[in-house]
Amino acid sequence: MRSMILATIAALAFASAVTAAPCHSPDGKFIKCPVAVVVVKHPNCKVGVPCGNSCIAKDKVCHKPM
Repeated sequence: MRSMILATIAALAFASAVTAAPCHSPDGKFIKCPVAVVVVKHPNCKVGVPCGNSCIAKDKVCHKPM
């Protein structure tokens, strides 16, 4: 029973990995896969100001790139 469950999980993981990144044009030719877009989300600072991936006091100067 355990091996049946593991086989099912493995099959589902393989199927999702195959269909996750199609690199084919609509006519079936291979194309360059699109690059994943990374969205940088700054923290929601209640009191301070965002600086990199954290918050600092309002009277301090941020030296990290935003």
